[in-house]
Amino acid sequence: MTRTTPPRPVDAEGLFPALADHRRTSTRLHPRHGSPKADDSSVAGPFLWPADEPWPVCTVVHPKGWGHRLSDVRLRRRILHEAWHRDPGTGPTDAERAVLDTLVPGPHAPRIDDADPIPLLAAAQLFARDIPDLTGPEGCDLLQVLWCPFEVHGPGRTIDVVLKWRRSQDVTEALAVIPEPVVVGRAECVPNTCELHPEQVVEHEYEGLLDEDLQEAIEAWEAGDDEEDDAFDSSASPSSFDTYEEYEAAMAAARAGEDGENEVTYRGDLSIPPGWKVGGFASWHLTDPVHIGCEVCGATMPPLLTVAGGEWDGASESWIPLEDRDSVPDDRISDPAGVYLGRGLMRVHTCPATPTHPHRLSFQ
Repeated sequence: MTRTTPPRPVDAEGLFPALADHRRTSTRLHPRHGSPKADDSSVAGPFLWPADEPWPVCTVVHPKGWGHRLSDVRLRRRILHEAWHRDPGTGPTDAERAVLDTLVPGPHAPRIDDADPIPLLAAAQLFARDIPDLTGPEGCDLLQVLWCPFEVHGPGRTIDVVLKWRRSQDVTEALAVIPEPVVVGRAECVPNTCELHPEQVVEHEYEGLLDEDLQEAIEAWEAGDDEEDDAFDSSASPSSFDTYEEYEAAMAAARAGEDGENEVTYRGDLSIPPGWKVGGFASWHLTDPVHIGCEVCGATMPPLLTVAGGEWDGASESWIPLEDRDSVPDDRISDPAGVYLGRGLMRVHTCPATPTHPHRLSFQ
């Protein structure tokens, strides 16, 4: 099924023409539970990986035998999904709860030493044919994203991400069985297997990085200080409208806005879409903006891939695809991948001049 983002509640560039200089496209990935194949774009699906090419491993010294069994993470999610959607409101059975109680972290792989290599998790596979905003090395049409499921790497103690660019036509025989680690550090580092439903959209720069005058104009509009909003405040008279019914409708809309209903904000509705995406802008809603520069050539590195802890939140519900409106609430749609990295959002930044330069990560 395709996914269709509703039109924005208002025309952002119509309200603020200067935003035309702060526009980019991005491709919302819209992961949804499914059974992708090795030649499909996916989250945590089978990879089109050459059978004769070694699978990447983590060689950093850190605890690797203590944590959650990968099989337990998947079993817990399956039991909970089936329970909550089998008979809404009843939850797991006593037998299911007994199984859930056994799925706890511990020293499940004592034979794995901290210095032993462990396979990286297959996180995402993206084909350029499906994702118009995917840009990589010349001639490469496939990006494969892998990571170590232990948040212990680097000074920020985050996961370690590996990017593999390749030409899909060069893979003549695909690896039949994808290696996986026995134990993971956190369940939230494990993505569910999802098919993708890519959709290209237009977005606008994070408000804190806009010109000061433009920021002030947006703040005034959100506060209801612009002339257009003044025409609909409570002091307006019936004579301002062609019919009394139009006046009543305008007053009802104004009262709804005062109550906080149907409130449109730049950040929530007009700027950056939530969820997994490729390209576009970075949101800095939890921290001050940080310049992400290439450590080789100094070029500013835009986000290539955004990995989000959910498809939307209470402030961004206008981005819910039309096809999913009748399915809310359902965590298989609102949080299909089941991943929560950092404080809910991780971005992979790549060098626009030379995509093979080392990538960088940022978190929100």
